[in-house]
Amino acid sequence: MPKNPPRYVRNMQGYGAHAPDPQWPGGAKVAVQFVLNYEEGGENCVLHGDAASEAFLSDIAGAAMWQGKRHWNMESIYEYGARAGFWRLHRLFTGANIPVTIYGVATALARSPEQVAAMQDAGWEIASHGLKWVEHKDMPEDEERAAIAEAIRLHEEVTGERPYGWYTGRCSENTVRLVSEEGGFDYVSDTYDDDLPYWLEVGDRDQLIIPYTLEANDMRFATAPGYITGEQFFTYLKDAFDVLYAEGSESTPKMMNIGLHCRLIGRPGKLAGLKKFIEYIQGFEDVWTPRRIDIARHWAATHPHSRVEKPSELSQDDYVAKFGSIFEHSPWVAERAWGLELGPAHDTWIGTHSALCRAFRRATPEEKMGVLTAHPDLAGKLAQAKRLTAESTSEQASAGLDALTDEERATFEALNTEYTEKFGFPFIIAVKDNTKDTILKAFHARLTNTADEEFATACRQVERIAWHRLKEMNF
Repeated sequence: MPKNPPRYVRNMQGYGAHAPDPQWPGGAKVAVQFVLNYEEGGENCVLHGDAASEAFLSDIAGAAMWQGKRHWNMESIYEYGARAGFWRLHRLFTGANIPVTIYGVATALARSPEQVAAMQDAGWEIASHGLKWVEHKDMPEDEERAAIAEAIRLHEEVTGERPYGWYTGRCSENTVRLVSEEGGFDYVSDTYDDDLPYWLEVGDRDQLIIPYTLEANDMRFATAPGYITGEQFFTYLKDAFDVLYAEGSESTPKMMNIGLHCRLIGRPGKLAGLKKFIEYIQGFEDVWTPRRIDIARHWAATHPHSRVEKPSELSQDDYVAKFGSIFEHSPWVAERAWGLELGPAHDTWIGTHSALCRAFRRATPEEKMGVLTAHPDLAGKLAQAKRLTAESTSEQASAGLDALTDEERATFEALNTEYTEKFGFPFIIAVKDNTKDTILKAFHARLTNTADEEFATACRQVERIAWHRLKEMNF
């Protein structure tokens, strides 16, 4: 028995086909959330003690970091965001009465007291965007943890209140865990993996994640392929909104993230597209335009987290105890399934069915035959003696096989005998997919199969029976 079976930590499952209804306030069909990244004064710059100048997200084509030198043009582009772009955006959003969330780099906020005051006067949320607007991918864990703590300290010193939301952006593989372990954040946004918030279990902490976006984002003005005109930005935002609004009208409401930067969308020609989009969505009554902290508080109140048992995290003994009877009298199937590369995708009944079937399909023909012969005859002597497993008893009763007339019972016994003599194992069928009449028809039809054909058919029916058994467990 492997002590440490392979486990796949990435979550490809999410909410699956049935996302929860977020129950947005006022019955909104979509929540449109605007983020304004405030990075100006926190970017790479030798004046900030960095080794080189900034090269990321500007209007300088093909920008490269200048080692040990100031990049005057790059600095001035960032300065435009603070000096002009911010105020243009401030007028736009306050004029539209739409609150935004600021992703504020702590050192940038410290260098912009008037802008911070304007954010607070407008009632905007100021979330943390880290200590500095720099790469974290190669940062040692202890150093990143210390940077997170310093970002919180400086943020509170500058704004008067600690941040309750976090987004690093240029993060490491450790960022989400480290921020969650800090323990004071209502949400973390360093993911791009869903249209709705969700809970992430980090040690003993249940951390709310509000995914962000890099596509409905003005950063595409500074990357290729990207937007060239404000009209292109408007078109993309409108198309995204229209799809989400339709989904919210027909099925489940979602969330639309829009990411902005003072030095990018704050330019007049780019801003025109954003302004047009704001005017467009204000033509709808059932649209919610909250801050991210509002989404976090709503989600925590409406969809509080509760931990449930996860099959992929069970010990082998517990896994077999839970799923060992799914394949009739064949616990070895569950034992082998536990040793596969399991993960969040296998923590549902469908995912568990996949794992069990993979273990069964890997088995030798002799092992599969053992599973087939472990099944009872339909309406046979074991059923009459009430010696079936609980699962088989329920399944046979669902098709009325526990209440046959003497003539019907004789027919089943004769067919069972003929079938078993020909193929060497009992007739197996997913009773829950059938009625008494369709079972009898299948009996006659399958008696004409070759041995190989019927072996394959019986194995498929075993898997289908497992499907129904797991579905009834409802996890």
